[in-house]
Amino acid sequence: MPVVTEEYDVVVVGAGHAGCEAALAAARLGMKTIVFTVSIDSIALMPCNPNIGGSSKGHLVRELDALGGEMGKNIDKTFIQSKMLNTSKGPAVHSLRAQADKQEYSKAMRQTMENTENLTVRQGEVAELIVNNGKIEGVKTYSKSVYKAKAVILATGTYLKARCIYGEVSNPTGPNGLQAANHLSDSLKENGIPLRRFKTGTPARVDKRSLDFSKMKEQKGDVPIVPFSFSTDPETIQKEQVSCWLTYTTEETHEIIRKNIDRSPLFSGEIEGTGPRYCPSIEDKVVKFPEKKRHQIFVEPEGNYTNEMYLSGMSSSLPEDVQFAMYKTMIGLENVKIVRNAYAIEYDCINANDIKASLEFKKIEGLYAAGQINGSSGYEEAAVQGLMAGVNAVRKIRGQEPVILDRSQAYIGVLIDDLVTKENMEPYRMMTSRAEYRLLLRQDNADLRLTEIGHEIGLVSDERYEAVKKKKQIIEEEVARIKTIPIGANKNTQNIVVQYGSSPLNTGVTLDELIRRPELDYEKVKELDPEYKDLPKDIIDQINIEIKYEGYISRQQKQVENFRRIEGRKLSEKIEYQKISGLRLEAGQKLDQFKPHSIGQASRISGVTPADIAVLLIYLSKEGK
Repeated sequence: MPVVTEEYDVVVVGAGHAGCEAALAAARLGMKTIVFTVSIDSIALMPCNPNIGGSSKGHLVRELDALGGEMGKNIDKTFIQSKMLNTSKGPAVHSLRAQADKQEYSKAMRQTMENTENLTVRQGEVAELIVNNGKIEGVKTYSKSVYKAKAVILATGTYLKARCIYGEVSNPTGPNGLQAANHLSDSLKENGIPLRRFKTGTPARVDKRSLDFSKMKEQKGDVPIVPFSFSTDPETIQKEQVSCWLTYTTEETHEIIRKNIDRSPLFSGEIEGTGPRYCPSIEDKVVKFPEKKRHQIFVEPEGNYTNEMYLSGMSSSLPEDVQFAMYKTMIGLENVKIVRNAYAIEYDCINANDIKASLEFKKIEGLYAAGQINGSSGYEEAAVQGLMAGVNAVRKIRGQEPVILDRSQAYIGVLIDDLVTKENMEPYRMMTSRAEYRLLLRQDNADLRLTEIGHEIGLVSDERYEAVKKKKQIIEEEVARIKTIPIGANKNTQNIVVQYGSSPLNTGVTLDELIRRPELDYEKVKELDPEYKDLPKDIIDQINIEIKYEGYISRQQKQVENFRRIEGRKLSEKIEYQKISGLRLEAGQKLDQFKPHSIGQASRISGVTPADIAVLLIYLSKEGK
């Protein structure tokens, strides 16, 4: 029987947030690329929350943008509300979060994909990997068509043998009732890749017209609006924003949940997969925190052209009748009408310990994985993995070394390092607390940290790179200049500092010492600066942070220097660790299993002790490596 046969450089399986970034990166780097999706209408689908960013996730989007990714640009085109989170805390944890118009976000990304040179978008289910002598050679679709390729990237999201569950109802579908991918799992297993079952969940969507917003607290967006992409002109995105709303569960809500907990598939054993610890269902929260009288729920619009509202914090897999009953006990939802039931979704994924830091499989050369197939959760975590997989697949084809960001360079480095070196038994979610050097890895300086790497990769234009270099130079020169400006303890100075609630000067200081005071900043003391420059806000922000946190930044930079000493000691994939004399059996087995790319990564593997690392360093010294 005749079959369709085509040849590409890169095949991407899945067109969610990971697949889109992977395909765009590969195509923009000149590779003939094809991306498969079970439905063209589900490109960049947001099956769960209607937002991009949030605590630590905003850092990932900014880093992705600095490297040349698309997510930041796309949300700037399609957001309906924008807010900077954690502004009452230090700059290390400030995170941008934007509510998206879901349909517009998907449409805009689809338009970008369909109009990118070298990129073909194809609807179809990939059912089989073509592997020969441990090397990927392409894929076969369910219709038996063959697509040969030099590299394949799996970005299957939550679709592999997916099952949506609420109460006694179990549907073998992907998210939002879309077709599941039921055949690729078997091919992965046949090729020696073990799979595990994870699960995630999503709340009900409700009709806006059935809600009483007068009983809720309005949550407005920020003015002015800060863009996600460093390439977006802030002036072009200032617009009227849609409000979100804050409400609460009640004790009656909790009582209904407790009475029906045995009907929850989470607790009855119907759901086999492990769920995310940091995004629990409402029934999970009620059981684990019985002392709490209420839980806050954010009511968020799904878009400008729909009445659907998303109940953030209300994820559930309880039966339909229980959902109807419990939602009606919430403040402002007494007459609620459900548009879509809440559900849990269970799916196949890999153990990310089976892939390298480049996201290439250890057992199959040229095969990469990105996103929720790697056991992570979230759109943002998926997108950054997609970009890195796309970049490294291209570099593999070209015979170049992979790009591997370390933990001191980016949240992306922390995320991927955690996935490939730690034994993650639940969906992985990025958090600021996971980053050891978070004062250096702020979302506001992602362009200063990573644009050069994006330019070297080939995804950032010369013009954009030159603009970032100029910005960096201005910041450095201005910080140095400020440190040389003497300020006397005269009447004019006293009037200015007291005006902002700061204590009077007893003696002369330099201008940077004034700016370091909590009540003052670069702009507030401009009358004392004879050479004050009216600089852009993003540059002023950097100057303030560099001066105010100078001591802390310096201390963390010294920590990074120590970290890089061991991170820079590279390890060959050919080392047979169990044959190294003096290395404990457990350490040898773990090191052979993980095949770390550096001494630093080896030191983070569970079961490898400092004593083992000392033995390894002696071995490298003797071998002259």
